[in-house]
Amino acid sequence: MTHTVKRTLAILFVAVFGSSLLYNCEPEADSLGEQLFVDGAAEGNVTSYPLIAYNVNNNDSIRSDAGRLVNMINTSGISPSYAVLGAFSEGQFGMQKASYLTQLRMSTDNFNFGTTPKVDSVVLVLRPNSVADSVVTRPLKDESLLVGTETVPVSTEIKSYPTNFINKYGKTKLGPGGSHTLMHINVDEITTFLDSNTDAFKYSNVVVNTGESLGSAVFDGNVTSKTITKKSDNSALFTSDAGLRIRLNKDFFQTKILDKSGKPELMDAANFTRYFKGIKLSVTDTDGYLLQIPTETMELIMYYTNEKNDNGTITRPQSTFKLLLTGGIGNARIGQYEYDRTNSAWATARQSINTTDGDDKLYLQGMGGPSVRVKIPDETINKLKTLYNNDKAAIMSASIRIFTDAATWSNNYKRKANNFNLVPLAKNEKTGLLEPTGFTSDLTAGFGLMRSYDLDKNPSYYDFIVTKTVKDIVEGGKDNNILLINMGDFVLTTAGAYGGYKFTSRSFATERAVFVGSDKNNANRIQLKVTYGTKK
Repeated sequence: MTHTVKRTLAILFVAVFGSSLLYNCEPEADSLGEQLFVDGAAEGNVTSYPLIAYNVNNNDSIRSDAGRLVNMINTSGISPSYAVLGAFSEGQFGMQKASYLTQLRMSTDNFNFGTTPKVDSVVLVLRPNSVADSVVTRPLKDESLLVGTETVPVSTEIKSYPTNFINKYGKTKLGPGGSHTLMHINVDEITTFLDSNTDAFKYSNVVVNTGESLGSAVFDGNVTSKTITKKSDNSALFTSDAGLRIRLNKDFFQTKILDKSGKPELMDAANFTRYFKGIKLSVTDTDGYLLQIPTETMELIMYYTNEKNDNGTITRPQSTFKLLLTGGIGNARIGQYEYDRTNSAWATARQSINTTDGDDKLYLQGMGGPSVRVKIPDETINKLKTLYNNDKAAIMSASIRIFTDAATWSNNYKRKANNFNLVPLAKNEKTGLLEPTGFTSDLTAGFGLMRSYDLDKNPSYYDFIVTKTVKDIVEGGKDNNILLINMGDFVLTTAGAYGGYKFTSRSFATERAVFVGSDKNNANRIQLKVTYGTKK
């Protein structure tokens, strides 16, 4: 190794590893062995070793109930979460369609809707994350509205905001430079009780029956806010935050809710969720894009009137009542995912997974799609142990380098630098299955998870940090466990700490990619990159 390379390695040691950061250059050693390079006290060597990496078929199913859709763990007990809606189809993984099932709760149990209540309208409000500084304000519209029994001149202002590209994945545009892909959304009544205590209602391949069609909308990728102002005194008659408002069948809610006022069906949550079992959000599309939507901001609002006697004068003032969809109140919620792998590359690859020598191509997809297992060959471990014992070669840095497959994964789909997780596996003595055991020792020690490179190029590549993991095996005698790579990053608490190795965004991670595996004929094959130092 040249003097310049040694000095470069020494300089790079001063950087503390962060988790999932994007670097323009490649540090090859970390602070675990920094002292050996000070003043050129050691010779540095960088060596690549082959890895055994193979696909894991998850049978297109994953835990996707309320406890797994969590986007951040909130110490107050109400955890922000995401629903995924849409459909996307491409040749490597096939077609994926995402729907969302949720129970509803009365905002007030056994609510008294008054005398002869009548529904005026019902609206389901979805609020995808939007870009606040890209607002387009439409010209004011002057019109007249019926307010109570009086026709009132008003001005209506509508503002439009594009949804955030971070929460979209797939064909979001109709061709290069084209308009936004339309999403056709349906809302249906669920007629199957969503029993969150039963395993059948915790997984993404859940089957439920639906009843009446409650409404539909065409989403053009923008959300709107509306303000209606009374022209006579400029007072606000109506305001709404930016969102997609889907008008629902008011006759259904008249019969289902208001006509049951005071009846046992509306008495409490236990009765209500067995009477009105919930709603399903789905799309009619089979290709387009997948959209992550925050669930905590979803609302179902009923606008209704009832009869009032004001000193002999009969009036019908308008009121509102909400049916709650938010998770903090214990609603059962499930991400329902469907797949059609016909003629896809993954459909072929999953038929011949090679757990002994590894697969040439690796497929990684969230929401129940495939995972990847990585094994450091025992032969490699033995070589590193020999170097350590005989030559005093201490490991300075180790990483698993994995390249996207330039031949099959050359596209403009969104790439997210930190949307992976890596965990060690161990055999469960009771079941005999390999199961995650916790974070890697590198992540626990604060050395981070991974780095990403060339995300704007083809191929891009990633280095998963396994320095302490490999040192523990080679120098500490720990077991050489298989490592599992999944799509979906680890979920953080509101305090910024990791919530636990079981909490990831995998249940609603829309990304996927094809990587080069243990292909001996490919220079970009997955490999273990080890930097070690020996005393002069």
